[in-house]
Amino acid sequence: MTSARVKQLAREVGFDLAGVAPAEPLAEAQFYPEWLRRGYHGAMGYLEGLRGERRADPHTLLKSAKSVICVAQVYHTPVPYSVEHDDPEKGWVARYAWGEDYHRTLKDRLYRLIAALQAEAGTFKFKVCVDTAPLLERAYAQRAGLGWIGKNTCLIDQRKGSWMLLGEALVSLDLEPDDPAPFRCGTCTRCIDACPTQALVPLEPGPGPSHALDATRCISYWTIELRGPVPEPNRAEIGRHVFGCDICQDVCPWNRWDRIETTNADEFQPQNAEPDLLEWASLSEEEYQSRFAETPLERSRYSGFLRNVCTAMGNAALPRFREPLERLAQHEDLEVREHAQWALARLDSRD
Repeated sequence: MTSARVKQLAREVGFDLAGVAPAEPLAEAQFYPEWLRRGYHGAMGYLEGLRGERRADPHTLLKSAKSVICVAQVYHTPVPYSVEHDDPEKGWVARYAWGEDYHRTLKDRLYRLIAALQAEAGTFKFKVCVDTAPLLERAYAQRAGLGWIGKNTCLIDQRKGSWMLLGEALVSLDLEPDDPAPFRCGTCTRCIDACPTQALVPLEPGPGPSHALDATRCISYWTIELRGPVPEPNRAEIGRHVFGCDICQDVCPWNRWDRIETTNADEFQPQNAEPDLLEWASLSEEEYQSRFAETPLERSRYSGFLRNVCTAMGNAALPRFREPLERLAQHEDLEVREHAQWALARLDSRD
């Protein structure tokens, strides 16, 4: 089966981009152990051990794999970027988390793609992966021609930018591969210059990406993955980010409004883009679970969610935030109490 036919079937089930890469180890896998050794993964222990070793070869996921079908789904919607967000009473949520949980959406479409392929090619073995599988998905997407890995470590397509969610299907079919996408960042360093925490680390020239993400410096890591208090020296750098960060994508020239497409898919439309911090500070755990179940926001858990709200309030330092922060400073969770007390000290300093 040709790559063109795979792409056509992928478009028919709703994907925006698709391509095929050989199911073989890639050069990027050589740097992954070094990334771990440097501690760039922080407290994300699930990236270590056996799961880390399995990332080096897709055959650890599917022994009979011959091809990796890579797909991408645009999630960009016509709402201002975080760098244009200046309302101190509101927080900010990363764009990918504005709607429903993308894992289910992408998996459903990948299974539909597999069914369409089997209708033409017959029965074959396959493994569907979306984000959580031990697979270097950006590297395979680059090899499949979907885009290049930019200096912000995101996959970038010259027509669709980097606002894309990725998925893969390892298949036992010997499919025609695509040509890798060339690197097109040039000398631009806007993402590196704009990162408030200097989380994008340059790498030695080689076959892999030009930069790596040091998660321990990243706002997304602190507000999503980290369990427990955020280190106090880093809290001011978070600004009003309540969940994730888009700055390195917001400033990318390939993501200019007049250059890239937006999506009309209902599941990606904004629901939690610019939250009212006062409202979110008042949510009970039951309200949090009810409101954010089946959305990416449930990953931070309730205590992490309130921790982030307190941090955003402290960085905004508005007097009207004092009452909810005083209430949260008495919260049963130590993590929430500590951040609320820190935020109150910020208000006192501003006063």
